[in-house]
Parts: sequence; structure tokens; C-alpha cells
Amino acid sequence: MTIDLKWIRSGDTLVAILLGRIDSGSADHFQELLEDGLGPDDRKLVLDFERVSMITSAGLRVCLVIAKRFAKPGKRFAICSLSELNREVVAISGFDRIIDVHESRDAALAALGD
Repeated sequence: MTIDLKWIRSGDTLVAILLGRIDSGSADHFQELLEDGLGPDDRKLVLDFERVSMITSAGLRVCLVIAKRFAKPGKRFAICSLSELNREVVAISGFDRIIDVHESRDAALAALGD
């Protein structure tokens, strides 16, 4: 299974609702989808992982690349709705110390000020 995403806007926050599996075989496509959907004026981004069955280090690398784009004054980035397995991958890798992780989309939107 590859990765797919649907974009929605909630207030001034762009949300990418992800579907599939993010591993070494789909990470490049995942990055392309994200980069193609982001505009220069986008200030807040949430990646919603509710429908992602698995994310590996290759997918986390993409999240880090995107997070760095939003690591500027006035910009915010978060991920949310990780399954238990994906939460463990994020925690073990230490990404939860450098990327804002939230239990739900609503929590992420509230934290980003939407």
C-alpha cells in the first residue's frame, strides 16, 4: 500500500489527512505529496496519522524535513492521532522531543491556536 493524503483547511491551519503506510518504499512519494500541497504562505501544518497503519524511520525523516520548514518565527507544525505502534516508533526515535505530538486533530488544532 502506498501513502495518500487529503488536504483540508481548518481556520488558518492546513491539515494533511494521511492514509496508508509510510516506509522506505513510500517516503519519497509522501514527501512529494506534502511539498506539492504546501504554499509559501502556509503558517501552520498538522499531519493527521489516524489512518496510517505504519511509519518507519524513512517516514519520520520526511516529517523532520517538513518540520524544519515550519521551525521559523510565526510558523507551527504538529502531528496527531498516532496509533499505539506509531506512537512507540515516534517515542523510541526521540521525535516526540523535537516535534509536537498530539492525541487528536482537535488537540493539535487547539495547540496551534486554530
